[in-house]
Amino acid sequence: MAPRFPGPKKRPATAIMVLAIATLAFGGARAQNSAVAPTPSYVRPVVDQVYSQLLAAPTVRKLLDAVKADHERSIEDLRMLTEIEAPPFKEQRRAEAFLARMKSLGLADARIDAEGNVIGVRKGSGNGPRLLVSAHLDTVFPAGTDVRVKERDGRLHAPGISDDTRALSVLLSWLKVLNDQQVRTVGDLLFVGNVGEEELGNLRGMKAIFRDHLDIDGMVGLEPAADGTVLVLGTASHRYEVTFKGPGGHSYGAFGQVPSAVHGMGRAIARIADIETPASPRTTFTVGTVSGGTSVNTIAPDARMTVDIRSDEMGPLLDTEKKVLAAIDEAVAAENKRWNVSTLSASTKLIGDRPGGRTPVDSVIVEAVVRSNAAFGHRTLLVGASTDANVAMSLGIPAITIGTGGRTGGFHALSEWIDVTDAWQGAQNALVTVLGLVGVQGVSEPLLARRPPRAR
Repeated sequence: MAPRFPGPKKRPATAIMVLAIATLAFGGARAQNSAVAPTPSYVRPVVDQVYSQLLAAPTVRKLLDAVKADHERSIEDLRMLTEIEAPPFKEQRRAEAFLARMKSLGLADARIDAEGNVIGVRKGSGNGPRLLVSAHLDTVFPAGTDVRVKERDGRLHAPGISDDTRALSVLLSWLKVLNDQQVRTVGDLLFVGNVGEEELGNLRGMKAIFRDHLDIDGMVGLEPAADGTVLVLGTASHRYEVTFKGPGGHSYGAFGQVPSAVHGMGRAIARIADIETPASPRTTFTVGTVSGGTSVNTIAPDARMTVDIRSDEMGPLLDTEKKVLAAIDEAVAAENKRWNVSTLSASTKLIGDRPGGRTPVDSVIVEAVVRSNAAFGHRTLLVGASTDANVAMSLGIPAITIGTGGRTGGFHALSEWIDVTDAWQGAQNALVTVLGLVGVQGVSEPLLARRPPRAR
């Protein structure tokens, strides 16, 4: 059983390295570029004790040495997986390759579920928590993108190589070294390569995981991030596709008789641009894409735009959403009134719904990663963004997202790159965080508490 923890109150403090505020990148453009909460300046004595035991244990020291020794081989996995394109909704080939590697490394019962996620359970010694460790299979790049890995200036260059293929290769490395070193955890490790994290994937893979697996007690997601960066806040978002429809007509002959779908859309964009949102909780919006019309001399019969609305809390998100939808209605009414008609209309379709949430700063999962970071000489920065961890957080399940080592850049661009020099250190750091949560047989008890199974 996991140890019981007292609630947040005064208790003996263990000094750790702290960074209160800073600027960084987390998984590319998903970040909010600043800390979202003060980092705890202490950890509970039981957390400190667990990590002291882990880092002093010969079994764990050998395991970490094995992570370092496996580094070069893991880079071959990185190259192989990167060169299998995985656009949103077309992740199957990469999923099959990832599944084959998981099976070859010891998870014989691993499988691909109905949503396309690759899932494998490494059973613990029993009566411990079940921790999800995951990385997403999909990238933002469309089919046909050149994903061949090129090496220059000490870096590996390829679209998607860091976001999130590096994390997939780290999961495989963990699986290999845990089995090679015959390290048995107390809790179960649910290894997942999931689909649907990017673009309009709408977190479909992770939603399916938590729908079908009601016994998950916590989650550690892996994404490209600077050493010490820990995501504890999942930014919620709603996305809409808006279609404007009118009769259309000749730009000269029908002028004054019919409204323009493009003009109506323009009015809507102008109104949306004037919406005010709170700075805290951070709430944003943008009209991301626009299209429409048939020719330069045609009053446009149709137009389309997409709108992205995000917030760190659901209340402001819903308030901003209401203002955006009202702006669209007002714009249609204004365009119809301009020509004294009622023939322009607009329809909205929700195309993205990412739930949000927050893992409390004083939760054991956060103190665990803070303590692990300190052991590796890293100051912790708590940040927010939109990642797979949003789903767990929205359900009240303890979840964090952390990095796996290496310097990275160019996220979501064809120029994406990673420098894997000494990246094994980040893989070690993240693995130690995980081991403290699930416990190691004969070394430490799990810090992560078991939760009552959720009802369907």
